[in-house]
Formats: sequence, structure tokens, C-alpha cells
Amino acid sequence: MASLLTLAADDPTRPLYFLTAFAAGIVSFLSPCVLPIVPAYLSLITGLTVGDLKERDTKVLPRIALDTGLFVAGFTVVFVLLGLITTAVGDALFENQTTLTRVSGVLIILMALYLAGSQVLMTPRLYQEFRFHPHLDRFGAAATPIAGAAFGFAWTPCIGPVLGAVLSFAAQGQSLARAGILLIAYSLGLGCSFLAVGLAFGRLTTPLEWCKRHARAITFVSAAVLFAFGIVLVTDNFTVLTARLSSWLDAIGLGRLLELG
Repeated sequence: MASLLTLAADDPTRPLYFLTAFAAGIVSFLSPCVLPIVPAYLSLITGLTVGDLKERDTKVLPRIALDTGLFVAGFTVVFVLLGLITTAVGDALFENQTTLTRVSGVLIILMALYLAGSQVLMTPRLYQEFRFHPHLDRFGAAATPIAGAAFGFAWTPCIGPVLGAVLSFAAQGQSLARAGILLIAYSLGLGCSFLAVGLAFGRLTTPLEWCKRHARAITFVSAAVLFAFGIVLVTDNFTVLTARLSSWLDAIGLGRLLELG
């Protein structure tokens, strides 16, 4: 938290970075590569059936919260480590901040095109999923966070580009603390979504079905936002964008969001 306070004090628009990373986590959750398998993951990590999750039994809510929290902790560790490694590599390869920012922008544009292509290109090899499935029964009490770590190491054509965009943006800041906090924010967006669905699975059935039906549109919108963000970085206009967003939030009475921390 001290690092977050320091970063926010240096630049009042930086809380926007964390809110954006948090939102990216939610987008990853809603992607067609993650949302359809959420019930299976919740069943795996809690040991409850999908029917049990739908029954809204308050007695199992603490169990769902604990197991989901451990699962989230598992992939959070993986994502943060990836963020630290990516930032360290970027810092070593690029001494010029502007060059690193533009390279990050190009990578994000490529990821946006890849994400959009996952909905239109019929090339299974290009969009092959890679998932690590450890035998969880061997790990006892550590099985749930290990399942989360396995989820974090997985590559899918939907979550990969969004996570990659967050990693690229984290790397161009050349700050390990900033990268770690951004990846924690991303993990919280993804993790809070898992937790919300786990605790209110029965009540969220209709919204989840709506998201599934519109998964393709959600993916295209996400790709368009990533593409636009990449253009902003390539043209080195991110400072201008954050300043305008800050002014817009102030104008609609949400300026306090910039004082988070």
C-alpha cells in the first residue's frame, strides 16, 4: 500500500492505471475462453457440484470464499512474477523510455489483432490453447493455490492478449513496484469476478448466460479498446489521454477516483 501511495503522489492520474488494469481483469473473466469454464473451475477448487453452487446454501459460502481466495492467490503470484520479469527485461533492453513505450504500443496492437482474429480466423494451430493440468490430489492443502498457479500459466487466445497488454504496459513504466501493483490490480479484477460468481452463482445465471451469448461482441470490443490503447502508446500520447480522462472524471463528479490509495 505504501508503494501505491507513493506512486499516486507522484502522478494523480496513476490511479487510472490501476483501475484500467482491474477492468482488464474483468474483461479477461468475461472472455469466451474463461467464462464458459468458470463453473467447472469453481467445482474443482471447492469440491462442490454445480448444483450445490446454485442452491445458495449460506453454510458453504465461507468455504467458497476461502477456496476461491486461495485460487486467486495462486494465479496472482504467477501474474506478478511475470510482470516483474517483463519489466526487468524491458528495463535492460531499452534505456530510452519513449522507445520502450512505443514498442509496448506495437505489441499491444499486435495482441489486439490477434484477439480479434480469434473470432474470425479458422486456424486452430494459431489459436491453440495451452493448459497445465497438475494432479491436484497429490498436493493436499496446497492443491487450490496450485490450481490457481496452473490457471495463471495457461495460455488461451482470449486471456493471453489482454494479460499481455497489461504486462507490456507495466514494463514500459520501468518500475518493479508499479509493475507489481498493476498485475495485482489485474488479478483482483479477475479474482473478484470469480469470487462474485462463486458466492452468487444461482443469482447470476441470467447475466452469465447473456455474457456467453454476446461473447463474440465482447471480444471485438475488447480488441478495439486494446488497439486504440496501442495507438495511444505508439504516438506517445498517453499523458495527454490520462489528463483528459482526469478532467472528464472531475467534470462528472468522479474525481475522487483519482484519490484512491
